[in-house]
Amino acid sequence: MNKEKVYVGIDVAKANLDIALYSSEKKWQFTNDEAGISRATELLKELSPVLVVMEATGGYETPLAYALKASGIPVAIVNPREVRDFAKATGKLAKTDALDAKVLAHFAAAIEPEPRPISDEELQELSAILARRRQISEMLTAEKNRLHTARKVVGAGIKAHIAYLEKEMAEIEAGLQNKIQESPIERAKYNLLRSVPGVGPTLCATLLIELPELGKLNKKQIAALVGVAPLNRDSGTLRGKRTVWGGRATVRRPLYMATLVATRHNPVIKAFYDRLCAAGKAKKVALTACMRKLLVILNAMLQHGTPWAYASFS
Repeated sequence: MNKEKVYVGIDVAKANLDIALYSSEKKWQFTNDEAGISRATELLKELSPVLVVMEATGGYETPLAYALKASGIPVAIVNPREVRDFAKATGKLAKTDALDAKVLAHFAAAIEPEPRPISDEELQELSAILARRRQISEMLTAEKNRLHTARKVVGAGIKAHIAYLEKEMAEIEAGLQNKIQESPIERAKYNLLRSVPGVGPTLCATLLIELPELGKLNKKQIAALVGVAPLNRDSGTLRGKRTVWGGRATVRRPLYMATLVATRHNPVIKAFYDRLCAAGKAKKVALTACMRKLLVILNAMLQHGTPWAYASFS
């Protein structure tokens, strides 16, 4: 007799871990600290699940994810929006920690998301550096916008702050590059991606840090994961329309900027963009399609370990 597959959902909060199984009423709660994580890991080792699903909760899930990975337990960290949409579709509108864990277990069994690799400590450091870079970039934009309308009495202070932020940005970018270059594997991937016309250092670093699945999924999966795949939304007046939504916004932003450059300087992307515009596609639609094409190209390059070559992707 075949053993029934075990799917586990874990609702992670700052204080507690709520664990539930699909097709079972059993549930457990542990504290989200070293002792609780140890007990939860031992339990899951006994259960031998085919998949454990948790939501991304801003870092509260990371220690448990590390512990599960170290124990050889397959775990997928999923987008909370995907889970909430799934819950609504299945009529689970109530919300408690225990119910959320149950919904996650159901999600695991029904969707079976691909177990996503959890970064090691070095990659976590890179992620923190990249997040800080985004914060400084946003502050720089805000301060430069303020400078346009600032009175003289505060203008000097704003200029000084801009200079300080630009200095910190330069230091962070240098540190980010040094970290990547110190790792032979990441350095090789970085150089491969960097060979593509239009793909700059920011996008390369973002892909390596925020999208470790790149090169490990097929083109449809990677496009959906980032949020540049057109999805059907047959509802009311939207029937028949396809839109892009969800996915990893932190990846889409630099991908968008790189694609803008690529539509001018990358022969493959430029030709594709011009062809779409000539066919009557709106520029925004054409640009999104180019984002998807560029991402698929980068995914294929890492899959096969081949550098950019015009003939390969035309």
